[in-house]
Amino acid sequence: MDQINFFKCLADETRFNIVMLVVANQEQCVCDLTEALQLSQPKISRHLALLRALGLLQDRRQGQWVYYSVNPNLPQWCVDILNTLQTAQLSTKLVASVYPTNHYCE
Repeated sequence: MDQINFFKCLADETRFNIVMLVVANQEQCVCDLTEALQLSQPKISRHLALLRALGLLQDRRQGQWVYYSVNPNLPQWCVDILNTLQTAQLSTKLVASVYPTNHYCE
């Protein structure tokens, strides 16, 4: 992961919100993301595919559901930036109001 692609990923509002949800909850299903962000499943899936292809997120399948988490092989500087962004959002209390942790897949 190079810096240009990392920041390009986060420059898109939808991808930024997806990543922040995943960071906040350690793992998110596509259906949870569509509900939390109020966006269509194809739009969420398109952004997830890009985030996965660039190595920011990884996925795992459980039955019919696909769950996404932060790639544990990210360089430390990426992890540090994601944690800093998460801390900044927590301090402004945006995570609680924008990123509910309800699970809709189960």
